[in-house]
Amino acid sequence: MKYGMNLLLWSGEVNDALFPVIEQLKEIGFDGVELPIFNLELDYALIGQRLDGLGLGRTAVTIRGEDDNPISPDAGVRRRGVENNKRTIDACAAAGVETLVGPYHSALGYFSGSGRTDDEWKWGVESMQQTAEYAGEMGVRLAVEWLNRFECYFLNCGQDTAEFVRAVDHPACGMMYDTFHANIEEKCIKTSLAAGGDKLCHIHISENDRSTPGQGGVNWQRNFDSIAEIGYDGWMVVEAFGLALPEIAAATKIWRRMYKDEITLATDSLRFMRQQVQARS
Repeated sequence: MKYGMNLLLWSGEVNDALFPVIEQLKEIGFDGVELPIFNLELDYALIGQRLDGLGLGRTAVTIRGEDDNPISPDAGVRRRGVENNKRTIDACAAAGVETLVGPYHSALGYFSGSGRTDDEWKWGVESMQQTAEYAGEMGVRLAVEWLNRFECYFLNCGQDTAEFVRAVDHPACGMMYDTFHANIEEKCIKTSLAAGGDKLCHIHISENDRSTPGQGGVNWQRNFDSIAEIGYDGWMVVEAFGLALPEIAAATKIWRRMYKDEITLATDSLRFMRQQVQARS
């Protein structure tokens, strides 16, 4: 298992001010960090070099919005979504990112007022096929993320996402599992994790209140039992959110502080994950 920490707890982009935090994460014992890639104008090659110097691996996260929605009925908007996915993959390749995760299959926080349509499914598959083809050429793996119904209407559970990535049918396109979303949407954690099969390539460990994993209401025994049962041993990344960035706090609906401080959250989270995995090894 490789243990990572999503940097969105501190910042929406990687900058000089964030590197002292990244160095602390290395000292704590994390194997890598998850980079937010929203600003495509940064020097990601330099960021990758600095992370290499620290001996840290990396994954990355991105999103799409209404103006570059890959399932839009407007073909021009869909093209823009694919283009921005490709630009993000370029940034990943420059930074030495192994896996790009997130809900870049459709627009985060946008709702049509009904469930997904057959056309949206077709457009989504076509857009992701183009994205996956480019990711394969650039040596970046995709981990498509499904979200709960309050953040997205296109992919809301493990089974649907497994069907989606199999419809995309490209070796560079896999899927991920997030304990926060599963806690809201899934009737059976074991079934949700198993649905991914060989396509499951990333896991987010996230508490029900988005703070310190192991200190809330997620059924952690069932999650870690199921993770062990399927034999998963890839990246396990903590995704927590706080009040550091107003735009992220608003997007994640975080209105109050629910942990002592960010480094304590990271330290406690890594200890918790290791204890849970080791108890089942």
